[in-house]
Amino acid sequence: MSTWGTAKAKRVLAALLGIGWVVKREASSHKILSRTDWPNYVFAFHEGEEIGPRMLARISRHTGLKPEDL
Repeated sequence: MSTWGTAKAKRVLAALLGIGWVVKREASSHKILSRTDWPNYVFAFHEGEEIGPRMLARISRHTGLKPEDL
């Protein structure tokens, strides 16, 4: 069973910013995030969109996000 639930994209982005990611640049709904010692990450979700557990797990692998950060 997954430890991830679902979350709105706006909440996930806020959590990423809270753990040290910054928006490097934007193009419509695509935000390029950067963080020291991590490769850039493209966050491509609209604010009201619901992100499911599988996608949250994938985001976690690339960004270091943890369920408790949400």
